[in-house]
Amino acid sequence: MSTLSPWKDKALFTPGPLTTSLTTKQAMLRDLGSRDTEFINTVKDIRQRLVALGGGSDEYTAVLVQGSGTFGIEATLSSVIPPEGKLLVLVNGAYGERMLKIAAVHRISTLALRFEENTIPAPEMLETALDGDPAITHVAVVHCETTTGIINPIETYGEIVRRHHCTYIVDAMSSFGAYPIDLAACGIDYLVSSANKCIEGVPGFSFVLARTAALKATRGYARTLSLDLLAQWEGLEGDGQFRFTPPTHALLAFQQALRELEWEGGVLSRGQRYWLNYDITLTAMQKMGFRPYIEASQRGYIITSFYYPNHPNFSFQNFYERLSAKGHVIYPGKLSHADCFRIGHVGRLNSADVRALMTAIAETLVEMGVELEKV
Repeated sequence: MSTLSPWKDKALFTPGPLTTSLTTKQAMLRDLGSRDTEFINTVKDIRQRLVALGGGSDEYTAVLVQGSGTFGIEATLSSVIPPEGKLLVLVNGAYGERMLKIAAVHRISTLALRFEENTIPAPEMLETALDGDPAITHVAVVHCETTTGIINPIETYGEIVRRHHCTYIVDAMSSFGAYPIDLAACGIDYLVSSANKCIEGVPGFSFVLARTAALKATRGYARTLSLDLLAQWEGLEGDGQFRFTPPTHALLAFQQALRELEWEGGVLSRGQRYWLNYDITLTAMQKMGFRPYIEASQRGYIITSFYYPNHPNFSFQNFYERLSAKGHVIYPGKLSHADCFRIGHVGRLNSADVRALMTAIAETLVEMGVELEKV
C-alpha cells in the first residue's frame, strides 16, 4: 500500500515523462481553439524560444510535430532523405537501434556503425566509413543515449560530417534544455527533441530544429502524409496553424515550462541543478555499494545506469515496487547484455528530492535483506 497522501504525486526519477511544476500543470487548465489568435501567437512564441535555445541563428527554424519524440525522429528520417539517399547511424544503445528500425520501415538505404553500449562511437570510424562510401548522404546520432546515460560527442561528429558534405541529424531528446547546444557550431542540420524532457513540459508533441535551407530542399522526399516535415513547416509558416489537430493543452504547458527555464537562469543553470542531482545520487549509491555501468569520463548528468546488486535477495521488481510505494519512481534497464536499472536526474526535482530517494533506497535494501559491500 502506498504511503503517499492522495494529493501528492510520486517523484519521477525517469528520463521522461518527468516531474513537472505545479504552474506548468496549471497552464493546461484552459481551452483554446486551434485557430484562435491567442493560440497561434503561443505557437509562434514557442518556436522562437526554441530557436533561441539552439543558439539563435537565423539559419534555423522550429517545426512542431504531434506525438512523442519517436514521432519527431520518424518525421525527420522519413522526410529529409531522398529516395536515392543513404543514412549512416552511429549506434551505441536502444535509441540508435530505433532509428535503424524507422529507416528499415521506410526502405531507406542504411549503414549501421555499432558499438558496445558502454562505448562512445569512435570518430575515426565515422571518418573511415564516410571516406569509403560516397553514397552516404546523411549521418544520425543520439546525443544522450538514455539506454545508459552515455554522452556522445556531437561536436566532433559534426566536424567530420561537414567535411564530407553530408546532412547531420542529432537526436537530442534527453539533452536539449540541459546541455548547451549551438546548432550552427555543431554543424547540425536537424535536431530532434521532445516537450516532456529537460524543458519540463508534458507529453504531447516533439519538435525539430532545422536548418531552413536544408529543409526547403527536401520537397518531394516525404514518405508519409502526417509526418511530412516540410509540409508541417509550411503550414506553421503560412498561417501559424498545425495541419492537423494540435495538442493545445500540452503546448500551453510547454510555453509555461519555457518561461520557467528562462526564470531558472537558462540551460546552464538547469544543467547545474541536474548535475547536483546526479552528484548526490552517484555519491550515495556508490557509498551504499551500487556500481555505475558507465565510466565517469563518459557519463552525463541526465540519467545513470547501475548494475543490479550481486545478492540472492535482490529482485528489481520488488525493489521498484517498494520504492514506488514510498513515492519514488525509478526506471528499469534497457541493456542487451547486463542487468541494470536507471535513476534519472532531470525534471522538477531538487537535492531534497534526491536525498529522500537515497534514504528510501537504503531503507528498502534493509527491508529486502540485501547487504552490499560498502565502498
